[in-house]
Amino acid sequence: MIKLPQRRSAIKELRKNRKNRLHNLDIKTDLKKTIKKFTASVEQKNSEEAKENLKTVYKKIDKAAKRNILHQNTASRRKSKFSKAVADINK
Repeated sequence: MIKLPQRRSAIKELRKNRKNRLHNLDIKTDLKKTIKKFTASVEQKNSEEAKENLKTVYKKIDKAAKRNILHQNTASRRKSKFSKAVADINK
């Protein structure tokens, strides 16, 4: 049995938490989709498309890090990994 809050402020807090969770989930799924699109272009060794997708991946990662959905170091690590992948295509 799920215990629901009794106080009015706790009920409002629960409502806010659910709303924020769904918002963060939308950002995460959108980020995952763009990363998947980027990795597909890297695997196909399509340099131009990979560079374009890299820009959008950077944008989404930075936005997620800004909103504390991703940790800043995690965002930097992923950006570095993706830029290396694009550099490897050009070799």
